[in-house]
Amino acid sequence: MGGMNAWQWAEAYPGQVANIMPVVSLPVRISGRNLLWRRLAIDDIRNDPDWQRGDYSKPPLGFTEAYMLLRMMIDGVPHLQTAITDTKSAQDYMAAVAKQNAGADPNDLLYSLEASQDYDPEPGLSQIRAKVYALNFSDDEFNPDVLQVLQTRMKLVSNGHYVVQQGSSQSYGHLTMAHPALWADRVREFMRLVEKDDASQSTH
Repeated sequence: MGGMNAWQWAEAYPGQVANIMPVVSLPVRISGRNLLWRRLAIDDIRNDPDWQRGDYSKPPLGFTEAYMLLRMMIDGVPHLQTAITDTKSAQDYMAAVAKQNAGADPNDLLYSLEASQDYDPEPGLSQIRAKVYALNFSDDEFNPDVLQVLQTRMKLVSNGHYVVQQGSSQSYGHLTMAHPALWADRVREFMRLVEKDDASQSTH
């Protein structure tokens, strides 16, 4: 949610937010396949009798299925193509995801998915005064680069920059955000832009 918050804060507090670096977060409302998988996951949980309106005594199967869907969506296609080569590796991947998810709370997932239903920073992009450096990954299936969202919407941001970093079998799609070593160079570029701007202002 941090990237969404960054866009929102830059619009809500233009005089206080000087620089933002939204990572794997697009400045448009959630729609299309991104919205569809979210609704599928929400329904998987809410329609499971074991969920008990949130007062469950055991993790509902719908939650496990929703989390499997989530992981498939946020992992990178090139990475999965390399990592999952046969039925056994697919089963191993699913078992690892299930183990990782064992202690999670389905109510937390519901909250995070439903909290973003009214997210839509696009109408206020032209009002952003902050320096923006947006980063997406080409293998991010949450925010498919084929939609060209950054390429078109960043034109509305007066001081906006964006980079779409190429994905590979060594990256993790949307989950690349959880592997900062893979995009540390982009943070350095962002900091150089900030420092250059600060230096320019100090000479005036």
